[in-house]
Amino acid sequence: MDWNKIAVSSTAKPELADNARIVLEKRYLAKDEKGNVIETPDGLFLRVARVAASADADYGAGDAEVSATATRFYEMMAGLRFMPNSPTLMNAGRPLGQLSACFVLPVEDSMDRIFESVKNMALIHKSGGGTGFSFSRLRPKNDLVKSTAGISSGPVSFMNIFNAATETVKQGGTRRGANMAILNIDHPDIIDFIRAKENKAALTNFNISVAITDEFMARLEEDGDFELKNPRTRETVRTVKARELFDLIVEKAWLNGEPGIVFIDEINRRNPLKKVGLIESTNPCGEQPLLGYESCNLGSINLSRLLTKSAAGWEIDYKALAEVTADAVHFLDNIIDVNRYPLPEIAENTRANRKIGLGVMGFADMLMKLRIPYDSEEAIGVAEKVMSFIQDESRKASRSLAARRGAFPNFGISDFADAGEKPLRNATTTTIAPTGTISIITGSSSGVEPVFALAFVRNVMDNSRLVETNPVFEEIARENGFYSDEVMDAVVEKGSASGVDAIPGEFRKIFATAHDIAPEWHIRLQAAFQKYVDNAVSKTVNFPHSATLEDIEKCYTLAYRLGCKGVTVYRDGSREDQVLQKKTEAKKEEAPASGQIAPRPRGEVTWGSTRKMTTGCGSLYVTINEDQYGLFEVFATMGKGGGCAASQTEAVSRLISLSLRSGIGRDQIIKQLKGVRCPNQAWEKGGRIYSCADAVAKALERHLSSESAMHEPDPANLAKENAETNGKGSDTVMVGVCPECHGPLEFEGGCSVCRSCGFSRCG
Repeated sequence: MDWNKIAVSSTAKPELADNARIVLEKRYLAKDEKGNVIETPDGLFLRVARVAASADADYGAGDAEVSATATRFYEMMAGLRFMPNSPTLMNAGRPLGQLSACFVLPVEDSMDRIFESVKNMALIHKSGGGTGFSFSRLRPKNDLVKSTAGISSGPVSFMNIFNAATETVKQGGTRRGANMAILNIDHPDIIDFIRAKENKAALTNFNISVAITDEFMARLEEDGDFELKNPRTRETVRTVKARELFDLIVEKAWLNGEPGIVFIDEINRRNPLKKVGLIESTNPCGEQPLLGYESCNLGSINLSRLLTKSAAGWEIDYKALAEVTADAVHFLDNIIDVNRYPLPEIAENTRANRKIGLGVMGFADMLMKLRIPYDSEEAIGVAEKVMSFIQDESRKASRSLAARRGAFPNFGISDFADAGEKPLRNATTTTIAPTGTISIITGSSSGVEPVFALAFVRNVMDNSRLVETNPVFEEIARENGFYSDEVMDAVVEKGSASGVDAIPGEFRKIFATAHDIAPEWHIRLQAAFQKYVDNAVSKTVNFPHSATLEDIEKCYTLAYRLGCKGVTVYRDGSREDQVLQKKTEAKKEEAPASGQIAPRPRGEVTWGSTRKMTTGCGSLYVTINEDQYGLFEVFATMGKGGGCAASQTEAVSRLISLSLRSGIGRDQIIKQLKGVRCPNQAWEKGGRIYSCADAVAKALERHLSSESAMHEPDPANLAKENAETNGKGSDTVMVGVCPECHGPLEFEGGCSVCRSCGFSRCG
């Protein structure tokens, strides 16, 4: 059916915030060859609704019925009550036509199959999808390769090949793809895998997670030994202490948030297709476990738009929620049919199981409207009630579709058939995804995360200061008489309502942000949703900078005990590409004026190395020095003295040094300089040098690559020091910096997301 000719009777226009319009124009709306936007937001929703509804014609629906379906689909998107995953918004009705967000590819233990997976990954990334891999089938490093009489280089070595390929392939022509790498806890190379991202420049396009088994958790509980086995032979290679392996995972997660963990046996206990295959991996953010060559398209219900208000206050509109759930399941099932898959194997397996992932966003906004603190038993109850309702209604909708269209082809060998259940159209119906940019479009909080910030400052083009406030917070603040510019400034200063005396105590509790909430409550909320979710729940457990290794360990063991399928942790300030702003009450008199950052002073001794770089202006000698805290200063000198090039290079060096001493992340410095071009370019053994600034950036990059382990902090000592200084009047706020608009980044589900411009990065 020609989707362009489908009539849509609704005239509803989406009520979009300024941020939503910016994100739509930048990332979603159709553009002409010159990059001019040629589509309106309602035009986008019409396009997507018509394409999705067109599938009904394949099941015997007439024009009027298809039109009615398209109208319902349009109204739930334009009304901001439901939004599909980004590839559907971007690609429906356009040449690419690939509408799924999540893919898992198998990685088999042969050179041919490994590079076949690299090729397939590139095709998926080009189409706009993200990929997950288990490298657990690959033989360990130094294992025999009979065909060549050589030895294997191991999984981590091959992961670097996948990472390099990702770097060169832009996703849908706009951005690099994201990957998940998983390795079983019993693989002989597991220690190398856990340590794989110690070098900040390594595996930059991967999230990594360890697949933890029930057996390992049992050995950990009894403080026993654990066997590492060659996946090729299943013979035990060596035995390690389970506690030592677990401590290493905790240590690295404490340092920079990775690796994450997935409880692979729990995932497969709830896998309804065990006879088809066991799940080995997930999509990049961990919420979608999939079989090899499977894909899944996702969508989320905006809970903040499904409330009604009376004189008594807000309440959940379950009738409207049931209607949206039914339409969303219908929409997502149709997407499976109209999707243009990047590989025939993926098309076959996706249609055989017809998995969809319906989730939610705006949960934190909903709680605030209901006057319920996120970290409360009442919030746990709401989470379970809402998600169990959505699960029941989604299954009901799937059974209704199966009655008209038939069950998913593998239903007969599923757990559902074994249990005597009625046919289902979809093997899974629910997933909680990190909603990132689609929650910006709907103007809601992301997924089931707490609100990251109630207010923040955005610097605009004329260097003025614009305070942006969470709309629910602002509405309630105005209604209850505590809104003012001074209060908003205080919230920006503190990062949350906590400690702002002008906000009544009951509201300070209701408006707790991600860093106000104890990690235990993050896990308990995740577990509450997981009870009623077929797939998994993407959720970041936020820790304060002062968190200890023991805090991370308790989080992991609690998540396992409560039945979570995986855990992502993030300790505030543990990633270098963020800027730490710390205020200490006891040292207020020493703070720089106007909140400026004071660069750390130079000690008597620094140490480093000098690299010769070939540029179009001549040889450039780049000296990079460190002190006991890490990179400290950069000097760059031209082989010939004088001239503009020499003076500009000196200026760049001074600014780099100042930035390093002021705590700016070195990766951010490299990113700003790398690729800067001038007319005089040069070639050297490392590739093209575009300018002197580019040469300095590449010298820094090579220095970090070769010396990254020299000053790795000792986590036990750092955790101890942080714990000792905690609670002494310090207020630490970690604000990520968006590389595109320089707004604040939020970290969720393994991804950094900017709610100002929609930038996102996973891995």
